[in-house]
Amino acid sequence: MQIAIVGCGFVADYYMTTMPLHPELKLTGVLDKRAERAQHFAEFHGVPSYPSLEALLADEAVEIVLNLTNPRDHYEVSLAALQAGKHVYSEKPLGMTLEQARELVDLAAAKGLQISSAPCSLLSETAQTLWKALREQAVGKVRLVYAEMDDGLVHLMPYDKWVSVSGIPWPYKDEFEVGCTLEHAGYYLPWLAAFFGPADSVTAFGSTQIEDKVPGETLNMDSPDFTVACIQFASGVVARLTCSIVAPHDHSLRIIGDKGILSTEDSWDYYSPVYSRKMMRIRRKVFYNPIKSRHKLLVSEIPKVKNTGAQRMDFCRGVAEMGAAIREQRASRLSGDFSLHVNEMALAIHYARTQGARYQMTTTFDPIEPTDWAK
Repeated sequence: MQIAIVGCGFVADYYMTTMPLHPELKLTGVLDKRAERAQHFAEFHGVPSYPSLEALLADEAVEIVLNLTNPRDHYEVSLAALQAGKHVYSEKPLGMTLEQARELVDLAAAKGLQISSAPCSLLSETAQTLWKALREQAVGKVRLVYAEMDDGLVHLMPYDKWVSVSGIPWPYKDEFEVGCTLEHAGYYLPWLAAFFGPADSVTAFGSTQIEDKVPGETLNMDSPDFTVACIQFASGVVARLTCSIVAPHDHSLRIIGDKGILSTEDSWDYYSPVYSRKMMRIRRKVFYNPIKSRHKLLVSEIPKVKNTGAQRMDFCRGVAEMGAAIREQRASRLSGDFSLHVNEMALAIHYARTQGARYQMTTTFDPIEPTDWAK
């Protein structure tokens, strides 16, 4: 499956370092709106580059466009790629508005093309292990989920010194402007949707707690740096999701059922251990067993990510899933409808301050299948 990268910024290095885990993917070339950055990136990784977006889209060899541009450019680049007859795998979000995202998904469907959105951590060993445990009723009927996506006091960290493996600076101004909800809430929203089905409504609150994140610079967008949402799923499950760059680092997930609790510590780690604690009754008291049982992680055929630390994520796994879906003439597990539903939830949380706390969902998706190695 031949792919081309548009956008050679910070995140592009993560895709390049995990692409060798998927030898079925062949990179035809890269492009960036800043020619010098594209040249640096291409030389560092030893890959070809395109002189323009028009040249990239005119290349008949390109089957999938991997859209790694700034979130505010996602819509225009994905639209051009679809109009040129290319499949699209986009970094999150699909669009900065629901109208943009819906237009892209509708256009892809009309042209018989695939479109998906990152993140692809739903395809991780941890997520698939949790999902299988839920299918096997490991904790009984699920009632409640607590998902945390807090990244610590980012504005106090040396973010202006963070660089990728090829030396590309972290785009801190863009990150602060787009906001942590659109950037990071998506790491758990696909898990919740896959596990529990489409959401009916989202009730959310957002706030800007740190106004001066970049001293001496004015941000062009006032995005919340703290959000909390309660999501009501049609299946009856309720999930509370927090997201911030204010609270201490916490990426944990707890799934509470009638018979116990399933948990993991970090959705960014594809091999984060999965634990369960059973509910116990002794006489009149009900409590959870203080001793956790560790579930054996399901094993995929994909080599392990070599990254260390918090980001043990296989960024290219979603691209590979799309490639397999195209070859097998089936919908990707991260289909357009699924990605649109996740995008709508994220937007409902992000824009809670302006569009109201309670939001009724307008999109849905058909049930998706776990990975073949997790069934």
